[in-house]
Amino acid sequence: MEWLSAENLVAVATALLGIVASGVMVWYERRVPRRKQIGYRVQMDNPIGDDVRSGRVNRRLGLFDEAPDMSDATLVLLRIENDGSQGVDRDDYTGPELHGLTAVFTDRTVRGVSVTQPSDTAHLMDHFTAGRGFAYDGNTLRIPRVPLNRGDHFKLLVLLSGGDVGDEIRLVGGLRDGEVHPNRSATPDEKPPLFSRAARMITIALTASVVTLAAIVIAQDDTPPPIGCASGTLTLTGSTAFAPVLREVAGKYERDCGGDTVIDVDAHGSTAGIRELTAAGARAGGDSGGSPPLVALSDGAKPAGLPDLRENRVAMSVFALVANDAVKLTNLSTDDVRRLYRGEIRNWRQLGGPDLPVHLVSRDANSGTRQVFQRRVLGRGEIANSSVDCVHKDDPTAAVIRCELDSTEQVLATVADLPGAIGYSELNLAGRAKGLHALRLNGDPASVDAIEHGTSDYPYREIEYAYTYGRPPADSLASSFLTYLTRGNGQDVVRTHGHVPCWTPEGLTLCARDNGDRLTGPSPQS
Repeated sequence: MEWLSAENLVAVATALLGIVASGVMVWYERRVPRRKQIGYRVQMDNPIGDDVRSGRVNRRLGLFDEAPDMSDATLVLLRIENDGSQGVDRDDYTGPELHGLTAVFTDRTVRGVSVTQPSDTAHLMDHFTAGRGFAYDGNTLRIPRVPLNRGDHFKLLVLLSGGDVGDEIRLVGGLRDGEVHPNRSATPDEKPPLFSRAARMITIALTASVVTLAAIVIAQDDTPPPIGCASGTLTLTGSTAFAPVLREVAGKYERDCGGDTVIDVDAHGSTAGIRELTAAGARAGGDSGGSPPLVALSDGAKPAGLPDLRENRVAMSVFALVANDAVKLTNLSTDDVRRLYRGEIRNWRQLGGPDLPVHLVSRDANSGTRQVFQRRVLGRGEIANSSVDCVHKDDPTAAVIRCELDSTEQVLATVADLPGAIGYSELNLAGRAKGLHALRLNGDPASVDAIEHGTSDYPYREIEYAYTYGRPPADSLASSFLTYLTRGNGQDVVRTHGHVPCWTPEGLTLCARDNGDRLTGPSPQS
């Protein structure tokens, strides 16, 4: 993968822009406004009369015509608010005067003032007294030291004469660790914005980042897979339990790579696959250039004494002991299972189950699923076969009925149809079968997730190996397909079939540990 491609650089840059913009916004909201602030705004400045100097004609009746010097009267609504993040106390005003703030109306004379406030701040009215500095003189209005909690405000409706509408109005005063500043004027009829300017800017920046990333994703041509495709023919043999994975991955590889690639899946069991690969390699001459176009999948490691077979760890496969639904038991100890497969348990009632005879439904000797069961659970081989049809005992001296079948599908179908039957299967296939259920072993469930995350010691599991005869050439279809299966898009298929890919972070640890157990652990009895 080309990490420094133009598309990746643009994608990373836009993502970082969105993150930085969000961080700046959070910093601004949390750090910059964290001070004492009193803001003020002129919400109304209207003439009362027919003086059109302001360009706003009015009509009036009554005292405004009779009172002297009121021909050019104006009304101003001044809103004063705590728009900081901290409350303002009386002692926070820093002026030496009795009052806290002074409103100055340039070129106008204050004639009267009325104080208004929201209903939930009626207590503020107690501060507007002459004893606390509330007064006016000429063009100035003295405002007391009014304590304001965060978000509190009050309004002053001021009657003025002289001057023009729109003449400068300013609020003068000081705050400890803060400031008095003008806010944008909002008239009573003006609808406030839904979002602040800062919120709009960050929304625009994030939207642009998302749109850019989406355009990059859409524009990218992801049809060529990140592997070196190869043409030719290849045969996959071995494990029947892993065959569904192989068929799906093979079809996906052919679709992704196109061309004249042909991959055939011909599974006959792990042991048979190893034998077929060994024979094909011997016929090809055994040198690096003579590696046959054949890959054998095996449930577990190859037998000893085959040094020419090259090992590739593919996945951790989980298997399950399955019992007919008429067998109501859901958990067996490893010791119980060993007694069953030694013929010591003939009826399920001996284990607290129903009054049904035990039928052992097994796989043939070529089966990797059977070999894993013998190696990981029984610690030895199974007893002799005693039945052809799994129903009638052909050997009257046999302790229990035991039969062998050629495939996992046949085992599952027989166990589901035969009351009292028990068998084994690859977990994903067992989970889809009807008429049977998986058994816990020593209380641990047959769970891929539990095994992958290290919360289960379930023993019936094994590494799925892919074997080639020697090292196939790097440009061969066998080499390309194995890379696709173990490290490429095939990993997704492996996981959807209930296996843990060995080349994921969790799979690397799990497969390495179980591979070490194979190399250092005791050999099973025959």
